[in-house]
Amino acid sequence: MANMRFAVGLQRLIPFLGYHHILMFLIAAGIILLSLLLAGCSSTSPGIPNIFLISLYYQNYPPVFDPAQVDPGVTTAIANIVGQAQLEVRVGYFGICVNADGGSFLCSNNASSLATQVSVDQDPLNLIWVASTFKDSIVFPYLIIVAIVLAFICFILLATFPGWHEETDERGSERDVKPFPSRPVSQVALALIFVASVFVLVSVLWQHTASVAASTIAQDLGNGSVKSGVGTTAMILGWFGFALFIIVTIGLLVMILSISLLDRLTDD
Repeated sequence: MANMRFAVGLQRLIPFLGYHHILMFLIAAGIILLSLLLAGCSSTSPGIPNIFLISLYYQNYPPVFDPAQVDPGVTTAIANIVGQAQLEVRVGYFGICVNADGGSFLCSNNASSLATQVSVDQDPLNLIWVASTFKDSIVFPYLIIVAIVLAFICFILLATFPGWHEETDERGSERDVKPFPSRPVSQVALALIFVASVFVLVSVLWQHTASVAASTIAQDLGNGSVKSGVGTTAMILGWFGFALFIIVTIGLLVMILSISLLDRLTDD
Protein backbone atom coordinates (compact mmCIF):
# COMPACT_ATOMS: atom_id res chain seq x y z
CA MET A 1 0.00 0.00 0.00
CA ALA A 2 2.85 2.35 0.88
CA ASN A 3 4.59 1.53 -2.41
CA MET A 4 1.37 2.31 -4.29
CA ARG A 5 1.08 5.71 -2.62
CA PHE A 6 4.71 6.48 -3.39
CA ALA A 7 4.25 5.53 -7.05
CA VAL A 8 1.13 7.67 -7.36
CA GLY A 9 2.84 10.61 -5.66
CA LEU A 10 5.85 10.24 -7.97
CA GLN A 11 3.63 10.17 -11.04
CA ARG A 12 2.01 13.41 -9.92
CA LEU A 13 5.36 15.03 -9.19
CA ILE A 14 7.23 14.14 -12.38
CA PRO A 15 5.09 16.26 -14.75
CA PHE A 16 5.76 19.33 -12.59
CA LEU A 17 9.54 18.85 -12.67
CA GLY A 18 10.92 21.39 -15.09
CA TYR A 19 14.05 21.44 -17.18
CA HIS A 20 15.59 23.94 -14.79
CA HIS A 21 15.07 21.57 -11.88
CA ILE A 22 17.45 19.10 -13.52
CA LEU A 23 20.02 21.87 -13.98
CA MET A 24 19.60 22.84 -10.32
CA PHE A 25 20.20 19.25 -9.27
CA LEU A 26 23.41 19.11 -11.34
CA ILE A 27 24.62 22.40 -9.83
CA ALA A 28 23.91 21.14 -6.31
CA ALA A 29 25.81 17.92 -7.04
CA GLY A 30 28.78 19.90 -8.40
CA ILE A 31 28.82 22.18 -5.36
CA ILE A 32 28.80 19.18 -3.03
CA LEU A 33 31.69 17.51 -4.87
CA LEU A 34 33.80 20.67 -4.84
CA SER A 35 32.99 21.28 -1.18
CA LEU A 36 34.20 17.78 -0.34
CA LEU A 37 37.35 18.50 -2.33
CA LEU A 38 38.03 21.62 -0.27
CA ALA A 39 37.28 19.75 2.97
CA GLY A 40 39.92 17.10 2.30
CA CYS A 41 42.39 16.53 5.18
CA SER A 42 40.70 19.23 7.26
CA SER A 43 39.49 16.80 9.93
CA THR A 44 39.57 13.18 11.02
CA SER A 45 35.94 12.60 10.02
CA PRO A 46 35.39 9.31 8.18
CA GLY A 47 36.67 9.54 4.61
CA ILE A 48 38.01 13.09 4.89
CA PRO A 49 41.70 12.06 5.30
CA ASN A 50 41.34 10.02 2.09
CA ILE A 51 40.63 13.21 0.11
CA PHE A 52 44.11 14.61 -0.44
CA LEU A 53 46.12 16.31 -3.16
CA ILE A 54 49.45 14.65 -2.46
CA SER A 55 50.82 12.13 0.02
CA LEU A 56 54.41 11.68 1.18
CA TYR A 57 55.51 8.64 3.16
CA TYR A 58 58.62 6.74 4.19
CA GLN A 59 59.15 3.38 2.54
CA ASN A 60 62.30 1.43 1.78
CA TYR A 61 62.53 0.33 -1.85
CA PRO A 62 65.31 -0.28 -4.37
CA PRO A 63 66.65 3.16 -5.38
CA VAL A 64 66.66 4.28 -8.98
CA PHE A 65 70.14 4.83 -10.46
CA ASP A 66 70.75 7.11 -13.40
CA PRO A 67 73.91 8.38 -15.15
CA ALA A 68 72.77 11.93 -14.37
CA GLN A 69 73.26 11.30 -10.64
CA VAL A 70 76.52 12.86 -9.47
CA ASP A 71 76.49 10.98 -6.15
CA PRO A 72 74.39 7.80 -6.38
CA GLY A 73 75.65 6.74 -2.96
CA VAL A 74 73.60 9.45 -1.24
CA THR A 75 70.66 7.04 -1.24
CA THR A 76 72.48 4.91 1.33
CA ALA A 77 72.99 7.93 3.58
CA ILE A 78 69.32 8.86 3.27
CA ALA A 79 68.28 5.29 4.07
CA ASN A 80 70.43 5.33 7.21
CA ILE A 81 68.82 8.61 8.31
CA VAL A 82 65.28 7.36 7.64
CA GLY A 83 65.81 4.09 9.48
CA GLN A 84 62.51 2.40 10.33
CA ALA A 85 60.32 5.48 9.94
CA GLN A 86 56.89 4.82 8.44
CA LEU A 87 55.21 8.22 8.78
CA GLU A 88 52.75 9.34 6.08
CA VAL A 89 51.69 12.93 5.38
CA ARG A 90 48.65 13.88 3.30
CA VAL A 91 47.96 17.41 2.09
CA GLY A 92 44.57 18.97 1.38
CA TYR A 93 43.53 22.47 0.47
CA PHE A 94 43.04 23.57 4.07
CA GLY A 95 44.67 20.87 6.16
CA ILE A 96 47.37 18.27 6.65
CA CYS A 97 46.91 14.74 7.95
CA VAL A 98 49.71 12.75 9.58
CA ASN A 99 49.89 9.03 10.30
CA ALA A 100 53.05 8.45 12.32
CA ASP A 101 52.90 4.74 13.10
CA GLY A 102 50.33 3.12 10.82
CA GLY A 103 47.43 3.92 13.15
CA SER A 104 44.86 6.66 12.83
CA PHE A 105 45.44 10.03 11.19
CA LEU A 106 45.94 13.31 13.01
CA CYS A 107 44.64 16.26 10.98
CA SER A 108 45.12 19.98 11.42
CA ASN A 109 45.61 23.16 9.44
CA ASN A 110 48.64 23.97 11.59
CA ALA A 111 51.73 21.98 10.62
CA SER A 112 53.62 23.17 13.70
CA SER A 113 51.10 21.58 16.05
CA LEU A 114 51.36 18.30 14.12
CA ALA A 115 55.16 18.40 14.27
CA THR A 116 55.10 18.65 18.07
CA GLN A 117 53.25 15.33 18.22
CA VAL A 118 55.85 13.49 16.16
CA SER A 119 59.32 12.39 17.26
CA VAL A 120 62.53 12.92 15.30
CA ASP A 121 62.78 9.21 14.52
CA GLN A 122 59.29 9.24 13.01
CA ASP A 123 59.97 12.15 10.63
CA PRO A 124 63.75 12.38 10.10
CA LEU A 125 63.48 14.17 6.72
CA ASN A 126 60.87 16.71 7.85
CA LEU A 127 58.12 15.54 5.51
CA ILE A 128 55.57 17.46 7.59
CA TRP A 129 57.45 20.68 6.83
CA VAL A 130 57.69 19.77 3.14
CA ALA A 131 53.92 19.13 3.04
CA SER A 132 53.26 22.43 4.81
CA THR A 133 55.41 24.29 2.28
CA PHE A 134 53.47 22.68 -0.57
CA LYS A 135 50.13 23.67 0.98
CA ASP A 136 51.12 27.23 1.78
CA SER A 137 53.15 28.08 -1.32
CA ILE A 138 51.55 26.10 -4.15
CA VAL A 139 47.96 25.17 -3.27
CA PHE A 140 45.44 27.88 -4.18
CA PRO A 141 41.84 27.07 -3.21
CA TYR A 142 40.23 30.46 -3.73
CA LEU A 143 39.26 30.00 -7.38
CA ILE A 144 37.20 26.97 -6.37
CA ILE A 145 35.61 28.96 -3.54
CA VAL A 146 34.63 31.73 -5.96
CA ALA A 147 33.32 29.11 -8.39
CA ILE A 148 31.12 27.59 -5.66
CA VAL A 149 29.72 31.03 -4.81
CA LEU A 150 28.95 31.79 -8.48
CA ALA A 151 27.34 28.39 -8.94
CA PHE A 152 25.18 28.95 -5.85
CA ILE A 153 24.00 32.31 -7.21
CA CYS A 154 23.18 30.57 -10.50
CA PHE A 155 21.24 27.96 -8.49
CA ILE A 156 19.19 30.72 -6.87
CA LEU A 157 18.48 32.35 -10.24
CA LEU A 158 17.30 29.03 -11.65
CA ALA A 159 14.97 28.68 -8.67
CA THR A 160 13.19 31.85 -9.83
CA PHE A 161 12.26 30.26 -13.17
CA PRO A 162 8.50 29.83 -13.50
CA GLY A 163 7.11 26.35 -13.07
CA TRP A 164 3.93 24.61 -14.09
CA HIS A 165 0.71 26.13 -12.84
CA GLU A 166 -2.98 25.94 -13.69
CA GLU A 167 -4.78 28.60 -15.67
CA THR A 168 -8.37 28.88 -16.81
CA ASP A 169 -8.81 29.28 -20.55
CA GLU A 170 -11.56 31.11 -22.42
CA ARG A 171 -13.85 28.09 -22.22
CA GLY A 172 -13.56 27.94 -18.44
CA SER A 173 -11.50 24.73 -18.36
CA GLU A 174 -8.27 24.48 -16.41
CA ARG A 175 -4.99 23.62 -18.07
CA ASP A 176 -1.35 23.39 -17.00
CA VAL A 177 0.90 26.07 -18.46
CA LYS A 178 4.54 27.00 -17.99
CA PRO A 179 5.77 30.46 -19.09
CA PHE A 180 9.22 30.95 -20.54
CA PRO A 181 11.83 32.15 -18.04
CA SER A 182 13.14 35.69 -18.24
CA ARG A 183 15.81 36.01 -20.91
CA PRO A 184 18.03 38.43 -18.92
CA VAL A 185 17.92 36.13 -15.88
CA SER A 186 18.76 33.14 -18.07
CA GLN A 187 21.69 34.97 -19.63
CA VAL A 188 23.04 36.04 -16.23
CA ALA A 189 22.75 32.46 -14.96
CA LEU A 190 24.59 31.22 -18.06
CA ALA A 191 27.38 33.76 -17.57
CA LEU A 192 27.75 32.82 -13.89
CA ILE A 193 27.95 29.07 -14.44
CA PHE A 194 30.30 29.55 -17.40
CA VAL A 195 32.72 31.63 -15.31
CA ALA A 196 32.42 29.08 -12.48
CA SER A 197 33.28 26.30 -14.94
CA VAL A 198 36.37 28.18 -16.15
CA PHE A 199 37.53 28.78 -12.57
CA VAL A 200 37.08 25.11 -11.69
CA LEU A 201 38.94 24.05 -14.85
CA VAL A 202 41.89 26.31 -14.05
CA SER A 203 41.96 25.12 -10.43
CA VAL A 204 41.77 21.42 -11.29
CA LEU A 205 44.48 21.73 -13.95
CA TRP A 206 46.62 23.68 -11.48
CA GLN A 207 45.94 21.10 -8.78
CA HIS A 208 46.76 18.16 -11.06
CA THR A 209 49.95 19.66 -12.52
CA ALA A 210 51.30 20.92 -9.18
CA SER A 211 50.53 17.65 -7.39
CA VAL A 212 52.19 15.48 -10.02
CA ALA A 213 55.27 17.74 -10.17
CA ALA A 214 55.67 17.94 -6.38
CA SER A 215 55.11 14.20 -6.03
CA THR A 216 57.78 13.37 -8.61
CA ILE A 217 60.37 15.75 -7.17
CA ALA A 218 59.82 14.62 -3.58
CA GLN A 219 60.18 10.95 -4.51
CA ASP A 220 63.34 11.61 -6.53
CA LEU A 221 64.93 13.54 -3.66
CA GLY A 222 64.14 10.71 -1.26
CA ASN A 223 65.20 8.07 -3.77
CA GLY A 224 64.98 4.68 -2.12
CA SER A 225 63.40 5.92 1.12
CA VAL A 226 60.50 8.25 0.34
CA LYS A 227 57.45 7.48 -1.75
CA SER A 228 54.79 9.90 -2.89
CA GLY A 229 51.45 9.80 -4.64
CA VAL A 230 48.67 11.96 -6.02
CA GLY A 231 45.21 11.74 -4.48
CA THR A 232 42.90 9.94 -6.90
CA THR A 233 39.76 10.86 -4.97
CA ALA A 234 40.60 14.57 -5.06
CA MET A 235 41.19 14.41 -8.81
CA ILE A 236 37.89 12.62 -9.38
CA LEU A 237 35.97 15.15 -7.28
CA GLY A 238 37.56 18.07 -9.12
CA TRP A 239 37.01 16.76 -12.63
CA PHE A 240 33.49 15.53 -11.93
CA GLY A 241 32.59 18.90 -10.44
CA PHE A 242 33.90 20.58 -13.57
CA ALA A 243 32.00 18.15 -15.80
CA LEU A 244 28.71 18.86 -13.99
CA PHE A 245 29.17 22.63 -14.33
CA ILE A 246 29.95 22.24 -18.05
CA ILE A 247 26.80 20.15 -18.53
CA VAL A 248 24.76 22.89 -16.84
CA THR A 249 26.44 25.53 -19.01
CA ILE A 250 25.57 23.62 -22.18
CA GLY A 251 22.05 22.96 -20.90
CA LEU A 252 21.42 26.64 -20.22
CA LEU A 253 22.86 27.62 -23.59
CA VAL A 254 20.61 25.14 -25.38
CA MET A 255 17.60 26.38 -23.44
CA ILE A 256 18.29 30.05 -24.28
CA LEU A 257 18.85 29.26 -27.96
CA SER A 258 15.70 27.12 -28.10
CA ILE A 259 13.57 29.86 -26.54
CA SER A 260 15.04 32.41 -28.91
CA LEU A 261 14.25 30.17 -31.87
CA LEU A 262 10.69 29.66 -30.69
CA ASP A 263 10.24 33.40 -30.31
CA ARG A 264 11.41 33.93 -33.88
CA LEU A 265 9.08 31.23 -35.20
CA THR A 266 6.19 32.75 -33.25
CA ASP A 267 6.93 36.22 -34.59
CA ASP A 268 7.02 34.90 -38.13
